[in-house]
Amino acid sequence: MSVLTRTEIAGRIMVALDYANAESAEGLLKQLEGIPCFVKVGMQLFYAAGPSFVASLKTRGYKVFLDVKMHDIPNTVKGGAESVTRLGVDVFNVHAAGGKQMMEAALEGVDKGLASGSTRPIVIGVSQLTSTSQSVLNDEIGLAGTTEQAVIRYARLAHAAGLQGVVASPLEVTAIKSACGDGFVTVTPGIRPAGADVGDQSRIMTPAEALAQKTDYVVIGRPITGAADPRAAIEAIIDSIV
Repeated sequence: MSVLTRTEIAGRIMVALDYANAESAEGLLKQLEGIPCFVKVGMQLFYAAGPSFVASLKTRGYKVFLDVKMHDIPNTVKGGAESVTRLGVDVFNVHAAGGKQMMEAALEGVDKGLASGSTRPIVIGVSQLTSTSQSVLNDEIGLAGTTEQAVIRYARLAHAAGLQGVVASPLEVTAIKSACGDGFVTVTPGIRPAGADVGDQSRIMTPAEALAQKTDYVVIGRPITGAADPRAAIEAIIDSIV
């Protein structure tokens, strides 16, 4: 039995706005109006709708996870982090594979971008994509060891760089918390309600299972956005956790 209220559970759900344009995203937002969830703006929508769309979300009171996975030389990432901080996003991410110096540069960009009185965004590292299978990790990316070992290595590196957390599969949450502390934030994609299509994800759990692992946020896209009734879909997810 969960000790979280429905409002608290909603606040730990990040709905992925995986749309090609702002108009389509607005259609979903209208259906979810009043549910205090996060919204995740990924590369497709951000590249199509631009910073102004993110700014409009913040103006309307939405909590925003900007999922653009910055990965470049430190100075470029520093500039990118400064820009998205000025947008007022609540969470954004960088690839931990970019190295400690790059992640530290992202935090320098946050410091530079903070306006007087604004809230500091949570900066998280991408460990391994939830679509990364063991064979892809070893044979294509070229990293030895298990997927969990790679994730923990990157989580430790992100923690050492000063980031507040990582994006990781729900299967690795317990190990990450053990390695980096309970306060180290985990954002977990690869979430599929019972009976939902797995799609292109390899390492998945249900929302209730992920929260039982003490993850901080669950990212859910197609099971909500692709549903005939998205509002009913997210309400059913909340009901499965309460």
